[in-house]
Amino acid sequence: MVIAKVWILKKHFDGFPKTNDFDLKEIELPNLKDGGERKLLLASVFLSVDPYMRPYSRRDMKEGDIMIGTQVARIVESKNPAFAVGAFVVSDRGWRTHFISDGKDLQLLPSSWPESLPKSLALGTVGMPGLTAYFGLLEVCKMKPGETVLVNAAAGAVGSVVGQLAKIGGCKVVGCAGSDDKVAYLKKLGFDEAFNYKTVKSLDEALRKASPDGYDCFFDNVGGEFASVAINQMKKYGRIAVCGAISQYNDSVSQKGPYVQIPMIFKELHMEGFIVSRWSNRREEGVKALLKWVVEGKVKYHEQVTEGFENMPMAFIGMLKGENIGKAVVKV
Repeated sequence: MVIAKVWILKKHFDGFPKTNDFDLKEIELPNLKDGGERKLLLASVFLSVDPYMRPYSRRDMKEGDIMIGTQVARIVESKNPAFAVGAFVVSDRGWRTHFISDGKDLQLLPSSWPESLPKSLALGTVGMPGLTAYFGLLEVCKMKPGETVLVNAAAGAVGSVVGQLAKIGGCKVVGCAGSDDKVAYLKKLGFDEAFNYKTVKSLDEALRKASPDGYDCFFDNVGGEFASVAINQMKKYGRIAVCGAISQYNDSVSQKGPYVQIPMIFKELHMEGFIVSRWSNRREEGVKALLKWVVEGKVKYHEQVTEGFENMPMAFIGMLKGENIGKAVVKV
């Protein structure tokens, strides 16, 4: 018999999430069976905290549900020949230390995964955030060599990969972030231009200085005022990939901002929102490409690792406040 610890959404977030919005509980798991759905027992090794959890919790969860999320887990016991004990998988089973599966919802880490590479990268650079960058740039922005790509929240899990993939693709890359340390990190990653949006006198001037000719592609993780300013600096026929809107996730009252129709019309822009699951049938392609670039050193990574399952809410809140550089993960 195994006792699993789980984090429950005690009450829906009002404004910024608070630690008392969560509740830590224990659940007794049943024993495995040869038939049916109880074929595998897994233990979470790393868990992800991501911005999407904030709006999705309101849309998809009821109070009392186990908090949504993804983990890298190790198979502890198996009655399924496709999964060996000790193998590592990625699963979307939420904030829990242990769980039971029939195997259908599990994705094995690639057999080519080097021992020297942290398995937590399957939640970040070689996982959902990396795939978001990969498909967002290739399929939505349709970047071409020689173009200029703008990305905000550029030191985060998605943005840091966007910039590096754009450089691999032969583009000039401009990134912005919310601290001088993050800007220094972007320079280290090879961004051509980077600035701290919190300290510039004028966002409009900072964007114009970074690329006087404007931007072909804009990978938007932030929305709000930043997007309103940036859209006016797009080149004709520019493409905007709307990935996130973290500037608005914690608002109790909806923001009112400038409207996009006039620059959209005059510059004949293409703006498209997307969710990475659209390309789930091409996941293997993306993971293979990202893993190859990481192994070759062409894509670098940084992880903000919080120790201890009991610190999940703290890690989540810290990530939403922008305290992390790169991917925020929790080690159980």
